[in-house]
Amino acid sequence: MADSALKKKTTDSLFWSFLDKFGQQILNFASMLILMNIVAAEEYGLVGSLAVFIAFSSILIDSGFGRVLLNRKELHEGDYATVFYFNVSLSIILYLLFFISAPLLARMFHAPAITNIVRILFISLIFNAFGLIHQTLLTKNANFRGLTQVNTLALLLSGVTAVVMAIAGYGVWSLVAQTLLYAFFRSLFLWSYSPWRPTARFNWKSLRSFFAFGNKLLATSVITTTVNNIYPSLIATFYPMNQVAYFNQAKKYQEIPFLTLGNAFRSVAMLILSEINEQHERLKRVVSKIIKSIAFLAFPIGFIMIAIAEPVFYLLFKEKWLPAVPYFQILTFAGMLSPFIHIFQELFIAKENARYFLGIELIKGVILVVLILLLFPHGIAALAISWIIYTVVSLLISVILAGRVIRYTLLHLIKDIGPYLVLAAISSAAAYLTTRKIDNNALFILFNLVIAPLLYIFICKLVKLEMLKEIEHWFEKRKQEKR
Repeated sequence: MADSALKKKTTDSLFWSFLDKFGQQILNFASMLILMNIVAAEEYGLVGSLAVFIAFSSILIDSGFGRVLLNRKELHEGDYATVFYFNVSLSIILYLLFFISAPLLARMFHAPAITNIVRILFISLIFNAFGLIHQTLLTKNANFRGLTQVNTLALLLSGVTAVVMAIAGYGVWSLVAQTLLYAFFRSLFLWSYSPWRPTARFNWKSLRSFFAFGNKLLATSVITTTVNNIYPSLIATFYPMNQVAYFNQAKKYQEIPFLTLGNAFRSVAMLILSEINEQHERLKRVVSKIIKSIAFLAFPIGFIMIAIAEPVFYLLFKEKWLPAVPYFQILTFAGMLSPFIHIFQELFIAKENARYFLGIELIKGVILVVLILLLFPHGIAALAISWIIYTVVSLLISVILAGRVIRYTLLHLIKDIGPYLVLAAISSAAAYLTTRKIDNNALFILFNLVIAPLLYIFICKLVKLEMLKEIEHWFEKRKQEKR
């Protein structure tokens, strides 16, 4: 594919992917905004404590086969059907295991209510399994527009239902219903949107060929997922459920912009990098451009979030959720770096170097266990700080291995993200110092949201940073196309 065609495909895919991720986060934010003012923190903690089990099961059901389907160019109907049957069968087995073990989880977290929550909430695993192949096909065909429509409608219906239930006094069950209905509606709409149906028979040979590469991705995903979701469950074992809620909701809110950015760019990288995976210099240029694009957006967003965190929490959730603010601010430092790690992961997958991918996660897992053992005895804030250290180390390891794959070194990373990091910090600090004596929370937030971005863009333009010029060029091109 020529550079111009690749660039157009990248731009179009990125637009719909970003719209999808941004729309999901906006709808999630809107529903959480209402629900957090109605549902008790302790009830949020009940669901949050189960996050690692849900995430782990979802990864196990996919087993890395979805990524293999995306990566391989020659596939048959039997390949898709085999993976579908495997996904659904494993989801049913896992659900039955959780149904039986629900009382054990309730005793582990000292919360009897968890027994019934697990037995209803985990039905979502089966619903999700039914839509995995349809999602893979839409992604493989770069049909992010279709995924956007499916995800948005499912989120809207499940969110509205949860809010109505919360207002009616259903408490934690409104949160359970939201997760369950989202999984149900999403799979239903995927089946309606995609014409694919499992018509071929199960093929053991096909499954074994996928497992040769997918087993490393599965092991990697299991480690990553456990690491990313272990904190709420760990806190629930030793602390009251409201502390689980404060940490978990702080983590969720700080993730909103960075997950939007990371997933949008990751969806595009998933397609583009695998398409040019044999062209090392081109891969290096594309990775560098994606890294710069993320840095241009992630750093100013992150520093502004830290500056306005307390007044925002007070305005949106009142005193009830203020204990979550310190966790939110600490975790945001890590959140700014997380999208870069996802891009390097896509690079290793595109090169089909699952050995690197797995090796990174094993090393990171050991590092996190050591950090937890060292810092957890010092409290939940120390645990949040361990996440920053873990994220920085993860990024460094990824860059070192990227240097071996495409000669993208730590020096390249510093050159790509350094200017945006420094200018974002300066702009946000200047805005905060200018407005810190404003007593009105709404005005303080407004002035920071205006001053910091304007100052950031002005300085970027002054020093002629690449990404600002790219954006200006894109807008000029769009204007010319409309004439």
